[in-house]
Amino acid sequence: MEKYQKHFLNNFRKKLEEWEAGPEIPHTELYRFVHSLAGTAPTLGLDHIGGLARKLMDTMDEGDDRMLAIPEWRIMLFDIIEAYYHLEEGEADTQFGKRERNGEKPVLLMIDDDTSFLMYMKEQLENIGWYVVAIANPEKAVMSFYDVRPDCAIIDIYMEETDGFEVLDFFKQKLKQQFIPTVMVSVNDRKDTRMKCYELGADDFIPKPFDIDEFIVRVKRQIERKKQIEELILIDELTHVYNRRYLTQAYDQVKSMLNSRREPASIAVLDIDHFKKVNDQYGHLAGDKVLTEFASFLQKRVRVQDIVVRYGGEEFVIIFPNTSAQEAYGLLERCRKEFGEITFGDSGTFTCTFSAGVSEITDPTKSMNEWIRLADQALYEAKENGRNRVELDLESADIHHIKTIKVAIVDDDPIIRTVMRDIVSKLPSEQNVQYDIQSFKDGASFMESDWHIESLCLVILDGVMPKMDGLEVLERLRSREDADRYKVLMLTSRSSEKDISRSLQLGADDYMTKPFKLLELEARLAQILKRMG
Repeated sequence: MEKYQKHFLNNFRKKLEEWEAGPEIPHTELYRFVHSLAGTAPTLGLDHIGGLARKLMDTMDEGDDRMLAIPEWRIMLFDIIEAYYHLEEGEADTQFGKRERNGEKPVLLMIDDDTSFLMYMKEQLENIGWYVVAIANPEKAVMSFYDVRPDCAIIDIYMEETDGFEVLDFFKQKLKQQFIPTVMVSVNDRKDTRMKCYELGADDFIPKPFDIDEFIVRVKRQIERKKQIEELILIDELTHVYNRRYLTQAYDQVKSMLNSRREPASIAVLDIDHFKKVNDQYGHLAGDKVLTEFASFLQKRVRVQDIVVRYGGEEFVIIFPNTSAQEAYGLLERCRKEFGEITFGDSGTFTCTFSAGVSEITDPTKSMNEWIRLADQALYEAKENGRNRVELDLESADIHHIKTIKVAIVDDDPIIRTVMRDIVSKLPSEQNVQYDIQSFKDGASFMESDWHIESLCLVILDGVMPKMDGLEVLERLRSREDADRYKVLMLTSRSSEKDISRSLQLGADDYMTKPFKLLELEARLAQILKRMG
């Protein structure tokens, strides 16, 4: 029976590949195919697939003579395709489609040039529900820190290309992120080595080899410590202004004033113009310098009662109590002109500007998010009108700035492509973020396409494909000048440890081994896309 099931499922896959080769198929052909599935699948013991086919067939009109485009027949067949995937995956076929989303997973950044160690630790730690970003290249790890913002960093001391102490020193001294715990690991357990780790600011030292259970307990303690500190601290570590956790408390103060004095208040959302170019051209340390100088500048220019908050990245929020939108506009205009005259860089090599949107808070019953949304709309108008300007909110305008993240699914398997597309399309996105999804049958067609040029792009990349395999695609992407635009999730087989190792060395952002659980894939994709949003 197993032999006939395998033959039946191979024919199913071939039919999908055949249909994908053309733009359309006749509805009558699809009906005949579904009819065949409904009769043959239960005969071969594939009752769930047979039941899904029968259910679909009952909704179809046998005499319908329409032509169906690829997205149309994909949608109609999706439940059957997903059931097929689960069958290959070896899961019971009674719970398809029933997914539960867990809460946020702790994120670990693990830096070690020993790829065998990285693969083992990634598997062990993800089995307990943590999300591990494994980096084999220390230089990439330093850059990845800005994207990952981990709950804990695990750093090996002795690596070929650089010293783990240098990475630790960068994290602790240059980034000023003492609320990201760091754990050093090494086969060298000498007292002077341990002392140096602690002197440079490491939160723990664990000698190799170690007991995995003890390692987990010690790292878990660091993660919990970070969470406790974050709950107590309301100051942004880098810029020394309030962080976004303070916004609720600040808004409560504003609402109290509105209720007692009946005077307006205003809120502004500010964004440093072309900040990504500063990071790209002058480095992240220069970018951090701009952020700290900008925050200090704002604190000196606004009034004592005004509240400056770092909202995230290069975005800031200012709350102006007892201030009309026109008054806030005038104050920000003066700030804008003055800030544009400040020079940055070792020899004053560049300047920066900012744009801002202002909204007047008139109704204390509305949420803070509503006022931020209105101010953000005005900020979008400022950007659309050329940047380096301040705009007032117009309540009648309903404009949303949409950020597009492209998602490329590069896999020669039509089943994987269909399931991947559905998962990505259903993932929740940040406000004003949308996903543009495209599928490619092989690496060559993806590399030849100009669809992904000049956009942020997540590449879900199969390791083994005809014409150009995934490793070659990854190597080409990482050799591009704009390589940082691409996040790459590699898909490999369980027997391809050499390929996984090579993927890490080439700079893959994550990898998964086939067959994988769809819920786990969904969680991985959500983590990467959140970092890109």
